[in-house]
Amino acid sequence: MLTTFFILLFAAFVTAADLYKVLDLHRSASEKDIRHAYKKLSRRYHPDKNKDPGAEEKFVEIAYAYEVLSDPTKRQIYDRHGEEGLKAHADGQQQGNPFDIFSNFFGGGHPARDQVRRGPTSVTEFEVDLADMYKGASIDFMIKKNILCDHCRGSGAASDGDIHTCSGCGGSGVKVVKQQIFPGMFAQSQVTCNECGGRGKTIHKKCPHCQGNKVVDHTAHYTLEITPGMPEGHEVVFEGEGDESPDWEAGDVILRVRSRRNKGGWRRKESSLYWRETIGVDEALLGLDRNLTHMDGHVVRLVRKGVTQPGFVQIIEGEGMPLPENENLNGDLFVEYNVVLPVDISPQTRRKLTEAFRPSEAGHDEL
Repeated sequence: MLTTFFILLFAAFVTAADLYKVLDLHRSASEKDIRHAYKKLSRRYHPDKNKDPGAEEKFVEIAYAYEVLSDPTKRQIYDRHGEEGLKAHADGQQQGNPFDIFSNFFGGGHPARDQVRRGPTSVTEFEVDLADMYKGASIDFMIKKNILCDHCRGSGAASDGDIHTCSGCGGSGVKVVKQQIFPGMFAQSQVTCNECGGRGKTIHKKCPHCQGNKVVDHTAHYTLEITPGMPEGHEVVFEGEGDESPDWEAGDVILRVRSRRNKGGWRRKESSLYWRETIGVDEALLGLDRNLTHMDGHVVRLVRKGVTQPGFVQIIEGEGMPLPENENLNGDLFVEYNVVLPVDISPQTRRKLTEAFRPSEAGHDEL
């Protein structure tokens, strides 16, 4: 039933749209241009990510345009005979599912006919507050990168008419050089064409927007989603968001998330949290009852009866980092007590200590 639905949609789109315009391409677009356009548009309009009305229909339209234009035979038929030629060619053949096309293109199916070179992947250490890793947060950030020039679509030329086949190599990108080895004996070898740099094309007038560089600087905005209890060093991948180039498919941007170290604050080791609490000599000797405000604002009660030695560590279960595998459970909190001796003892403190350690009257009488 679903396949029939897509077949009907495909048939409607064939008669309704110029396939090159669907992918926002010129008719002279290369296979690489077609792949890049499909990758960009299919992600934008995929129904799982785009809930706008008409997004699913647009996604199907994009998938069909890519299916035709990425196939050399179908593209040739479409260029020569248009929609009617495609219909004749499609008689007796089953149309494809656009979600299968999407899956295959992004690595979920059979490998593509032509392996496309991938651009570099960048890995960046990204520090956030430990409180964000405890509570979870959405953090906006920016990346400066190169994107294909919108004016020339990465060709570097002012217009399509300014791109010409190299006269030095005939468009092959290489020249045949004859070298004499011995008198009367020559050897031929291929070298990269020095006139076009091996591209097979020359540009008579450079694009005024990118000055012929094919790419321009761009600042892209993204949002990093921090989940509660995210492990230290966790890598968040932004697929296909690396530097763009007409020579490759954009690589990935990877953020390696770590907590920012704050001296004297909360510390973390895996699912455990550590806190250092400073107390006075009176509390160390007589006990204490304090409130500790946690990173999300809730209060943890610190209670000690009797003497607390300097460096003593109190374990409070369930007050550590959330466990990623079970959001309803937390690790433990380790509270280390630091006892500070006063320079002078106030009358109130002296009185409390005297009363605490004064022998009882009954015991004194017995002596």
